[in-house]
Amino acid sequence: MSNKPNDTALTSVESRALVALALLYVLRMLGLFMVLPVLTLYSDNYIGATPALIGLALGIYGLSQAAMQIPMGMLSDKIGRKPVIVIGLLLFALGSAIAANANSIEWLIFGRVVQGMGAIAGTVTALLADVTRESQRSKAMAILGISIGMSFGIALIIGPMIASLYGVAGLFWATALFALLSIVVVLLFVPTPTRLSTNPETSSLPAQLGRCLQDSNLRRLDGGVFFLHFLLMAMFIALPQLLVGHGLPLQEHWEVYLPVMLLSFVVMMPLMMRAERAGKVREMVLLSIAVLGIASLAAALSYHSFLALIFAVGLFFVAFNMLEANLPSLLSKTVFPGGRGTAMGIYSTAQFFGAFLGGSLGGWAAAQAGAVGVFALCAGAAFLWLVLAWPMVVPKSLDSHVVELATLAGIKDASGAGSHLAALPGVVDVTVFAEQGLAYLRVDDSFDKAMLAKR
Repeated sequence: MSNKPNDTALTSVESRALVALALLYVLRMLGLFMVLPVLTLYSDNYIGATPALIGLALGIYGLSQAAMQIPMGMLSDKIGRKPVIVIGLLLFALGSAIAANANSIEWLIFGRVVQGMGAIAGTVTALLADVTRESQRSKAMAILGISIGMSFGIALIIGPMIASLYGVAGLFWATALFALLSIVVVLLFVPTPTRLSTNPETSSLPAQLGRCLQDSNLRRLDGGVFFLHFLLMAMFIALPQLLVGHGLPLQEHWEVYLPVMLLSFVVMMPLMMRAERAGKVREMVLLSIAVLGIASLAAALSYHSFLALIFAVGLFFVAFNMLEANLPSLLSKTVFPGGRGTAMGIYSTAQFFGAFLGGSLGGWAAAQAGAVGVFALCAGAAFLWLVLAWPMVVPKSLDSHVVELATLAGIKDASGAGSHLAALPGVVDVTVFAEQGLAYLRVDDSFDKAMLAKR
């Protein structure tokens, strides 16, 4: 029996799940990011297109995502994560096919709405939290964030290439293909865990939703991801035009984005790990929010200088990636047992609604005061977030144990093993991997590991 493996290393199950889910994110995000720098340049291809409607076509995806994240997350708590992820990917592929065949702006918008209905971000994050121990979760979330950053850089390179050869329709067909490939990854490579909980409220979906909404710490984290993606979308209202103004053509913007993203991850990872080990996660989160505000102010004051702008953007992304990894990790530790999918659904709703408003208000600020107005809006939002986040409480981490099912005397199947382990005093929840013959236990201070040897 292996009660507690090395907490500094991922287990084989965690590594397999993380690689598969990171690949899923890369494939799916490629399809999203490839369209962003291209669509406005091809607006003449669509009957009835206006700048406002093209902007709506870009932003409506975030709105439909926001509408569907909670239902999909709640559904995943009932029927399992993988079925919901497959349903979401099929919807995403269908929406991509509709957009690829669109010849009017109305059909393009409809296709984007259907794409957004495949809202699986919260469910994927919940699945990653299911299959990782708390000691490894921030690391896993950070690696997932790196995969998103990689897909962003790759998309900025290949998106304009595909569009120049096959038009916007080719981009959407590629997006549909990536979604179908993602389904293969989910079915073949992502482990299928069975989760058991000692929490009696998990049987009631309304109770789960109400409990998530009433928890002040969860609300602060939901508000945090709202502000974080508000800032990101608003920032990209001004940044591409500024880079063009500094003499960098659109097809070369990746030469800025990719190094900045990679460098930000190199700086962020050791800082995050050190804060985790030292028990200073709250301080690191609050500092990162402050840095977002400072970087936005720096950009507003010095955007006329190319080097100063790049420095401010680099500072922004160090803080952004720190928060992108820490916020979902904190949420997974804060939420009550059995409600992780629902909580992640609410969290992702806040994320996409923040992106929608960030794009909308960022566009308004740009129209009123140009780049200075956008960066001032970002700075104001960051400092407001800092005030609202200040009372946050970081939950005490629960201990983790890994149990080999074969060592449990008298247990004949994985279901019986899970029920037996969930009934032990001090066990909060159990995740069983039947194929691998393992179970992950989250336990509180009352748990005695000697009980694992007893029936």
